[in-house]
Amino acid sequence: MPLLDSTYNPPLFFKSGHLSTIYSGLVRKVANLEQIRIRITLPDADFLDTDWSYASSPSKKLVIIIHGLEGSSKRAYMKGSAKVLTQSGYDVCAINLRGCSGTANKLFRSYHSGATEDLQAVIEHVLQLDEYQNIYLHGFSLGGNLLLKYLGEKRELPIEIKGAVAISVPCQLADSLHQLLQFKNALYAKRFKGNLLVKLKQKQQSFPDLISDTDIENIKTLKDFDDFYTSRAHGFTDAMDYYAKSSSLQFLENIDVPTLIINALNDSFLGSECYPIEIAKHHKNLFLEMPKYGGHVGFYGNNNFTYAERRTLEFLDNIA
Repeated sequence: MPLLDSTYNPPLFFKSGHLSTIYSGLVRKVANLEQIRIRITLPDADFLDTDWSYASSPSKKLVIIIHGLEGSSKRAYMKGSAKVLTQSGYDVCAINLRGCSGTANKLFRSYHSGATEDLQAVIEHVLQLDEYQNIYLHGFSLGGNLLLKYLGEKRELPIEIKGAVAISVPCQLADSLHQLLQFKNALYAKRFKGNLLVKLKQKQQSFPDLISDTDIENIKTLKDFDDFYTSRAHGFTDAMDYYAKSSSLQFLENIDVPTLIINALNDSFLGSECYPIEIAKHHKNLFLEMPKYGGHVGFYGNNNFTYAERRTLEFLDNIA
């Protein structure tokens, strides 16, 4: 398919990628959304929490939404998407990845960019409800990488899965990590690392033999965290092995349902390898839109309705 032209042209203030990112992450609020929590027990006896929102009348359409690194169903971009979709006749299942719902998960492992087994568990739970004829996947940043990897892993997809939308996706994780370690992203990286270390210290209380004070003190960067914890807890050799095996870029060619990726060109988290231009040019199901503006999960829009939310709704309605 040809690359999609973007019509996104925000007000001057939001042409800045950093301001757009910060506004979306720290300033934007979304009210008047009911979320009903349902806990799902996973095959390894751990759990994750999902928050459900429903259309005003019974729906056969469900969107499963996945947050980004250290996000949750309570983040504005998650609630904004859920609100827009439920107002348009879709039910929504917002996933809180392991340890992200406000309650620590049970096991030493937690979540990561390639943990498609957890998405599979949620989909199986949904299918057992036998209520939805059409299921769509929608993810942001890490969650976008996760769903793209899931779709491209050459599994036999349930026939109910009709399409997907991924926003601000670090399709090549090492490339994105390289960007996050640069000075331009120092404040974001510091915030991510701080949140991750808080959770690691909580893990230490449950697994003192596996995490020492020295281990925590030695974590100076996000890569250090992935070298020590993410790789070790999830069966990878080191951070680079984790990035190589979990990046969705290598799986994109196998996707066989209509899928939209929206990656802003001024997203400071994404390097050139995170824009799969050549793959999209020759792919019948992959649609790539690269707005000039938007930042990372930003895409400011009028009336607290972001451009990414509008495009997601348009894309899913067109599939339907």
